[in-house]
Amino acid sequence: MWRAVLLCAVLSFAGIASSAVAWEDENGDRQATRHAIYELENLIAFVKADPQTDDGYKAPIITRARAEIRRLQATLGRAQWRWTTPCCYSRRPLYIR
Repeated sequence: MWRAVLLCAVLSFAGIASSAVAWEDENGDRQATRHAIYELENLIAFVKADPQTDDGYKAPIITRARAEIRRLQATLGRAQWRWTTPCCYSRRPLYIR
């Protein structure tokens, strides 16, 4: 009896810990992707801002960075917003006389 209770307790704690680690890994991957996008956008800004660099040299760098940004954004998926208040369309309409 005690062994069964102990086994259930150990398995439940292991399940909770594994789900927390999985959530952390998924969230960490998103943060790494967002950071990579941020770095690529900074690269584009620095390359564009340099007046001494030839446009023929800038163009391939900017094109590759923008393509990589689009690829990374596609891996993030759609944004899921959490609103603290209900949407304005869920309220009853106001009629002004």
